[in-house]
This record gives sequence, structure tokens and C-alpha cells, in this order.
Amino acid sequence: MLVVFGAVIGFVIGSEEVDYVKMLMLVLGGFLVTGSSNGFNQIIEKDVDKLMARTQNRPLPQNRMSLNEAYLLATLSGIAGITILYIYTNVLSAFLGALALLLYTLIYTPLKRKTPFAVFVGAFPGAIPPMLGYVAATGSLDLNAWILFLVQFIWQFPHFWAIAWVLDEDYKKAGFDMLPCGGRNKGSAFQTLVYTLFLLPISLTPVMFNMSGSISAVIISTAGIYFAYQAYVLFKECSVKAAQQLMFGSFLYLPVVQLAIMIGK
Repeated sequence: MLVVFGAVIGFVIGSEEVDYVKMLMLVLGGFLVTGSSNGFNQIIEKDVDKLMARTQNRPLPQNRMSLNEAYLLATLSGIAGITILYIYTNVLSAFLGALALLLYTLIYTPLKRKTPFAVFVGAFPGAIPPMLGYVAATGSLDLNAWILFLVQFIWQFPHFWAIAWVLDEDYKKAGFDMLPCGGRNKGSAFQTLVYTLFLLPISLTPVMFNMSGSISAVIISTAGIYFAYQAYVLFKECSVKAAQQLMFGSFLYLPVVQLAIMIGK
């Protein structure tokens, strides 16, 4: 939902007048491409998913779906989603959808069991949706598209590290070492805090480049200061409770900032 929401926000920001049919097709195509990415992820990780409490009830570990059925569903979803983007938006947005799917499936997913650097790699496909939505409306990869990409790119580090902190024990059962300093420690908390602090000026770049105005700046700054405070609490306490609060804060932060950019455009 958050992925498709970001694409819709990007679409509205890029539209002089919103084409609701095109927007609906963007939503449908986005859901299908995202579903395909998640499907291939679950195919690749079907054996390790059995080991984690958060994933052991998925269709493949539970044998509620065969591997062939999963391949068919994921493949058809991906083809259908990219085709819809190509027909109803433009070639460039279809290319971005395909690129996100391939990066997520072929590079990020296999890297998760090898290195915490996978989070950096995964941030690239994860930051494409708002850019894709903007390109679907404008047909061009201009500065505004890259600004939307950059905001979501940096946001993913505190967002995902908060999730990884909460789920650290579960992840390690499957051989995933996702925190930047190897576990729940001051080093991981410090890096999370640094990226959260860096996110505040990055999130204000739409204001600096006249994508949005002063009201947006106030909303973004307020959200950024509170998000940074939550990251500071995690650094201070190094607790699962603080990580949970930061995780839920990250789910709130991104849509608030994106809505502020959209409203102030």
C-alpha cells in the first residue's frame, strides 16, 4: 500500500490536471508489479521463510501453493503490471517498473543472506515508486523526479533498520544479518540516528527547489524533528520498544512528507 501510495503522490505532483483513468491504471499496474516482486522474493526464500515466525505462514512454506503456481502467478503479475504501465502511462514508467522488479528480485533478495549492504541495494528499487508516478504523469526524468527518489531513498535506512532491530532474532534464524553493525548495539543505533538526521534536509529539498512552499516546510520540519527524536531515543536506550516506536514513526513520516509536498506544490 505504501509503495503504491508513493507512486500516486508522485503522479499528482507531476500532473497539471489529474487524469483519473491514468491514475487508476498506475495503481493497478503498481500493485501487480509490487505483487510480482514479493512473489519472486517468496519463491527465492521459500526454504528460509519456514524458519521465521513472521513468514512461516506464507503459502509456499505451508504448501498451500505449489512452486509452479507461484512462478506462474508472479510472472503473469509482473508482465501484466508492466504492460498496463506501458499502455496507459508511458514507456519510461514501464521501464522503471521493470527495473524495480529486477533489482528487487535478482540483486536485493539474494544479497540479504550475504551482507547488511543489501539494505543499500534494496533502497534503489524501493525509492523508484514516487519517481515512477511522477514520470507516468510527465514522461520525463527531470530534477523533481530525482528529488522524490532521493527523499524515499534516504528514508528507507531508518525505516528498514528499525524493522530489522525489532525482528533481529527472527531474521538471524534464517541467516539474515540486516543491521549495519551486526546486531542491536550502539553502532547500529548511531547509524540509524545519522540517516534520520540527514533525512530532514533531504526532505526539505522540494521546498528549496520550489516544488512546495512554506506550509509544506513547516509540516516536513515538524515530522522530521519528531522522527529524529525517536531515532535519538533508540540510540539512547537501544531497546526493542524504542525501535518499534521508530518503525511506526517511519510508516507515518513518509506519507506525511509526501502529502505535504503534494499539497504545497
